[in-house]
Amino acid sequence: MPTTASAASAFADVTASDGALRRFLHGLPGVDAVGLEARAASLGTRSIKTTSKAYAIDLAISMIDLTTLEGADTPGKVRALAAKAVRPDPTDRSTPTTAAVCVYPDMVATAKAALAGSGVKVASVATAFPAGRAALPVKLADTADAIAAGADEIDMVIDRGAFLAGHYLQVFEQIAAIKAECGDRARLKVIFETGELSTYDNIRRASWLGMMAGADFIKTSTGKVAVNATPANTLLMLEAVRDFRAQTGVQIGVKPAGGIRNTKEAIKFLVLVNETVGEDWLDNRWFRFGASSLLNDLLMQRQKLATGRYSGPDYVTVD
Repeated sequence: MPTTASAASAFADVTASDGALRRFLHGLPGVDAVGLEARAASLGTRSIKTTSKAYAIDLAISMIDLTTLEGADTPGKVRALAAKAVRPDPTDRSTPTTAAVCVYPDMVATAKAALAGSGVKVASVATAFPAGRAALPVKLADTADAIAAGADEIDMVIDRGAFLAGHYLQVFEQIAAIKAECGDRARLKVIFETGELSTYDNIRRASWLGMMAGADFIKTSTGKVAVNATPANTLLMLEAVRDFRAQTGVQIGVKPAGGIRNTKEAIKFLVLVNETVGEDWLDNRWFRFGASSLLNDLLMQRQKLATGRYSGPDYVTVD
C-alpha cells in the first residue's frame, strides 16, 4: 500500500504555494449539510442485536484510546489506567484490551513502563495541546520529547486560528514538520477541533489538508470544547478518507473523540464506518474512539449480554 509520504509527494504542485492550496481546498465539492445530517441520523437508527451486538461491543473496546488529560494526572493514576487498558474487566479475561492509553508527554514514560509487553500502544498529545498556539520549534520539541519517552502515537492539534484566517500553507507545513519528526517511530493523528471550524466545508477542507500533509489519522476533537465528535462530522471525515484512498491508494484512519459516552452511541459510529468506508476500517489500526468514560458502559453492556443482568457502575473499576 502507498504511504502517507508518497501521498504528500503526489500533491506537491497543490501545496507549492498558499494560492494553489487555497484554490484546491476551496475547489472541493461543497457539503450538503441537510443531506449529511439526514444520512448520519438514518444510519444511527440501525438496530444491532445479540451476536452482532456482542461483536460490536468487543470491537469498540479494542478501538478505545483510554485517555486521561488532566492537570491533576499523577503517575499512580496513569498506572491504574494502563492496568485497566490491559485488563478492562478483571473478572473476564476474554475482554479485549484497548488500543492505546493517551496521556500528556510527561506521563509517557510511566505509561510505557506500565504497558510493557501488553501490545497496548502509548499515545501522547503534543504541539501545545489543546490550543495548538505555540511556535513550531516548541511544537517539534514537544513531539520529540514524547517520542523519546516511548510514545507510539502522537496526537497533534492544528492552529485553528491560522486555518480560519486562511493561512492553509502554514497549517500544512506545520503538520508536515511534525510528521517528519515522527518519522517511522510514531503514527501521527491530526486533531482539527471540528467544533471550532464553524462549517462542514471547513471540516472537509481540514480533512484533505491533514491527509495531504501526511496525517496517519484525522481526529475530530480534543474533548476540551463544547462540541466534539458528532455522527455528522465523523461521517464527513469518513467520506474524506474514502475519497482520498480512491485518489491516492493511501488509507488514513479516523478518530472521533469527546462526547461518546455509551454503547449505543459507539455502535452508531461503527455503523457509520461499515456503511461509509467498509470493513477495511473496522480495525483499531484505522478507527479509534477517544474516550475516558465510554469503556465502563461497554463493559456493563458486555456483562449484561453474558449474564442477562445489568450489573451497574459499581461492578466496573473507576477510571
